[in-house]
Amino acid sequence: MKMKTRGNFQLQRVIGYFHGTIILFSIIIGAGIFLAPKGVLKYSSLNVGVSLSIWAACAVVSMVAALSHAELGTTFPRSGAQYYFLKRSLGPLISFSYIWVNLFASPAGTAARSLLLAGYIIHPFYPGCSVPEMPKKCLALAIVWCLGILNARGVKEVTWFQTLSTVVKMAVLCFISLTGIVLLVRGRKENLARFEKAFDAEVPDASQIAEAFLQGLYAYSGWGVLVRIAGELKNPGENIPKCVITALTLVALIYLLVNISYLAVLTPKEIMSSDAVAVTWMDKVIPSMQWAISIGVSSSIFSSLNCTVFSSSRVLYVASQEGQLPLILSTLNVHSCPVVAVLQMTILASFIIIPSDLILLVNYVGFIDWLQLGLMMTGLLKLRFQEPDLPRPYKVRLPFVFGTIAMSLFLVLTPILKSPNMHYTYVLLFLFSGLLLYFPFIHFNLNCPYFNKITCFLQLLLNVSPGDDIDEYISAEGTLQKNQPEIAAKTE
Repeated sequence: MKMKTRGNFQLQRVIGYFHGTIILFSIIIGAGIFLAPKGVLKYSSLNVGVSLSIWAACAVVSMVAALSHAELGTTFPRSGAQYYFLKRSLGPLISFSYIWVNLFASPAGTAARSLLLAGYIIHPFYPGCSVPEMPKKCLALAIVWCLGILNARGVKEVTWFQTLSTVVKMAVLCFISLTGIVLLVRGRKENLARFEKAFDAEVPDASQIAEAFLQGLYAYSGWGVLVRIAGELKNPGENIPKCVITALTLVALIYLLVNISYLAVLTPKEIMSSDAVAVTWMDKVIPSMQWAISIGVSSSIFSSLNCTVFSSSRVLYVASQEGQLPLILSTLNVHSCPVVAVLQMTILASFIIIPSDLILLVNYVGFIDWLQLGLMMTGLLKLRFQEPDLPRPYKVRLPFVFGTIAMSLFLVLTPILKSPNMHYTYVLLFLFSGLLLYFPFIHFNLNCPYFNKITCFLQLLLNVSPGDDIDEYISAEGTLQKNQPEIAAKTE
């Protein structure tokens, strides 16, 4: 098969500051802002002041964690930087555990949110009754495969789609925010009453505040996406921190305004009794415009899903380059897209859609995100002392790192100590099951003669070729030096 010339056949750095901010903005604003307000208010004991304070505090925590995390992508400006960083700082076993979890967690999350999106789209066709499972699952499968095809077309198509979908959901959220501001400025008594004595309600205890934080942080999740795609960012050393600060500041402002708008129209009890807060809000303000909320929610979930497929496939790509996944996953198509990694995620998500209890499956691996972040911050501290002369275009302050580790421990240990159950045992068993593959195929480099034949067959079938070695060629806009030491040998 004819290959492109060296220097061109690899992931291309085409994402600048604007599109990087759009991608970060669109993955954070998913279903969370439409679902989490109810949970935050519930665990705040219906205390309006505490609820809004927690939303603001979650923004600060997310900003600190995201800026700490950004150093990974600026020090190693390559796609899948989290994986590569863990391998370099804490060793191949930890990095393989990270990739093992993401190999199944990302498709599971994609499948669950595809079903949620399908439910929102189909629900208007079944007024007054529950949506049948079969059409919902068929539509979810169609959504997953549309995402796969879109991502296979390359990064430019993905960024333009993200820009369009972000405009749609921003229009809906701005409408909700501005309407709330107008209602408060007009000064109607029923709109102002809940804010005049915001802290007069019952004050939640420490365990409830922890639960409220978990609910709020869910709405801010996704801020690590730029580190996953650092190999496709222009000037990542400068753009990653700038995009993080810009996007999270805007998200925090919008989230606060949207929650204020909800509370200006609905009482805390009305919010708690609602299955879809935004829909209930619109029913009170302009009942004939409920369809606009459906479009906004659908656009938010779909664009967030698209970012997840886009970024997760890059982690599989770099893990394959490092020899911890089959070589075929590090091949690129004519659009410089790791199409086999995208296809693998799409197929796995399609299979996971078939069972119905997806929420439980996602819960098994959900809390590992903050555990992994704690490990990354530990690795960051280790590398600071182990390789002090390593070029770091952006260097986060140590108090931010220690604060992120403390929050990670808090969020991981609190649910285990507060309500221990079998879920966490299942998670640990799932983690250790990866060792059954790691030691024979990675540590002892056991090779099967059929692997090469399968790889060649898939290359010809899918018209893909291996990309250039990222350590031999780094775009001039990156900052990682050539021929980095301590790179693990690839499997032949």
